[in-house]
Amino acid sequence: MALAAGVAGSSLPFRAFAQAAPPPIRATKLSDRITMLYGDGGNVAIITSSDGLMMVDGGLPNRSADLLKAVSEQVDAHTIRIVFNTHWHFDHIGCNEALGRAGAKIIAQENVKKRLSVKTTTEALNRTFDPLQPEGIPSQTFTKGGKMSFGKEKIEYVHVAPAHTDGDTYVFFPGANILHTGDLMFNGFYPVIDYSTGGWIGGMAAASDLLLKVGDNKTQIIPGHGPMATKEDLKQTRDMLATVHDRLEKLIKEGKSLEESLAAAPTKDLDATWGKGSMKPEVFTRVAYTSIRQHHQKT
Repeated sequence: MALAAGVAGSSLPFRAFAQAAPPPIRATKLSDRITMLYGDGGNVAIITSSDGLMMVDGGLPNRSADLLKAVSEQVDAHTIRIVFNTHWHFDHIGCNEALGRAGAKIIAQENVKKRLSVKTTTEALNRTFDPLQPEGIPSQTFTKGGKMSFGKEKIEYVHVAPAHTDGDTYVFFPGANILHTGDLMFNGFYPVIDYSTGGWIGGMAAASDLLLKVGDNKTQIIPGHGPMATKEDLKQTRDMLATVHDRLEKLIKEGKSLEESLAAAPTKDLDATWGKGSMKPEVFTRVAYTSIRQHHQKT
């Protein structure tokens, strides 16, 4: 269909997997025990303890060896004992199979396990993904969220209503005041919204409202993509998402087709700020419009 063709022809954040010369993987230490790694798909967090490491998200499958080498050389050489998937997308679960084979426990929301266990098509990316090997499938799941400890670090994790996908979870470290949003936040540019697996722009805006209530104004935010963020960055993201949602919702209620909605240029005044990333304005509008239409059909 036109949407799939339009998205497939664009340059998405996910295209990192196809780059001839992938960017180097860099580490930024955020606290005594938490480090962010970037340059390999989605942003990764590593939590250190005296007897091992915990990883939140795991980059791209074809760069898993590079990521694990970067962890060992730039962060800590201890064994990775726990992997936490914030959602099912391939640029966040790339180390699942390698670490699962090595004995790591993989934790995720139950919908993530379902998606990773079967062949899944994402129309917005015009791609179909095969299931992971059994060792890469989450071995521990949850429905709504929970609390845990890893070494000296306390951890809170919460599943949100469908937003980027239907399995999104944020991870908060209250002691360090650090929030990992997964792809509930793309910092500084239009996000990908996977409406094929439950995502929609209204849910993304609602998730932003929820995330704004986590921590305080000094919370360090690790977005799914983009540089480290502040609460002000998150608020601006929320305002953009809500604005685009409301404008498209109005057009849909007026009976406007996708092409008519594109002609109305609902993001024109936002594009200079948010259209500089890989998700180009027209493609984002197509995805956001379709996500609303599909959400309405389900509710």
